[in-house]
Amino acid sequence: MRFIVTLTAFLACHIAVASEYDVHPTFELAKQGNVEAQYNLGMMYAKSDDVPKTEAVKWFRKAAGQGHATAQHNLGVAYSRGLGVPENYAEALKWFRKAADQGYAMSQYDLGVAYDTGRGVPENDAEAVKWFRKAADQGLANAQYNLGHMYNSGEGVPENNIRAYAWWSMAKTQGNAIAANNIDIIKPDMTTQQIADGQALATKCYESNYKDCD
Repeated sequence: MRFIVTLTAFLACHIAVASEYDVHPTFELAKQGNVEAQYNLGMMYAKSDDVPKTEAVKWFRKAAGQGHATAQHNLGVAYSRGLGVPENYAEALKWFRKAADQGYAMSQYDLGVAYDTGRGVPENDAEAVKWFRKAADQGLANAQYNLGHMYNSGEGVPENNIRAYAWWSMAKTQGNAIAANNIDIIKPDMTTQQIADGQALATKCYESNYKDCD
């Protein structure tokens, strides 16, 4: 059963990224220390093919230093992929952790991947489950899929196909085709009652906005 481990990419957040016509005022605000302008300027440079990625990193770093979670995540992505900085996974994890500690789901997911694969940290399945669960509880489909995998394989948690079924069902609802395939694989090994329990858990979790998933 395939396990999704792909790291995330540069992400925009709910703040609108300034258009090319707004570069000057955005730049002036960013120079004055406005954290949203610093982040937006970083996104403009990250998306541009005409500006070195070092400029994006420069402004993400300024915003990240002021606690901007998406900028912290993007700085982690830069270090994990060597975009505008030398690749340095330990430094990437430092920034992912800062964003994750603020509740940023994509960074929580990336920490889960790191602990599952042992990249940049000692491999620790229980820690991987912890971070996948935090991201899954925010509705992140890949985290829900990976959490289902951990329950199915008994990595970091006791093996439990009812919980695997439930988390894969929630990922499937969001269009995750691998989760849908894995449900079909495990169903023949489950009783009718276990399947019903898995479906009930998924429904309870989803209807509670991921507040009641145990």
